[in-house]
Amino acid sequence: MAIRLALFQPDIPQNTGTILRLCACLGIEAHLIEPAGFPSSDRAFRRAGMDYLDQVALTRHASWEAFEGWRRNAKLRLVLFSTRAATSYLEHEFDAGDVLLFGRESAGVTADVFAAADARLVIPMQSGLRSLNVAMAAAMAVGEALRQTQTVITGPTRSGETR
Repeated sequence: MAIRLALFQPDIPQNTGTILRLCACLGIEAHLIEPAGFPSSDRAFRRAGMDYLDQVALTRHASWEAFEGWRRNAKLRLVLFSTRAATSYLEHEFDAGDVLLFGRESAGVTADVFAAADARLVIPMQSGLRSLNVAMAAAMAVGEALRQTQTVITGPTRSGETR
């Protein structure tokens, strides 16, 4: 089992490209729940993901219902990150089979998606501020989940040796 990251109907191509680059670099499976607010041929999306987009394990789901059917069939826990959540992600116990879900930058997730989550987490911030950039939030969440599950990224080191 491995941590997975899912994006619910993303609407900013640069953020999506950056998150997919993160997934490629850390060996994390990515799931894109359509419809996205931009075509995958979008120049900003391709520029943000650079040549890493060819290296990410990406599954596209035609709808929330298609994604939820896949997730339930795979018996995976859904961990939603939301500014409406009450529990800090630092207080949550992550599991290696978790799917970390992030909503649209402009609107978050719908009420049915919020209700379907097994856990709803927030990244604590200074009061009076709305939210972090979704790509930054994803990097923080993935880092904590990998740390807790003691997932080791394997690959070449700077010296060229394989860990």
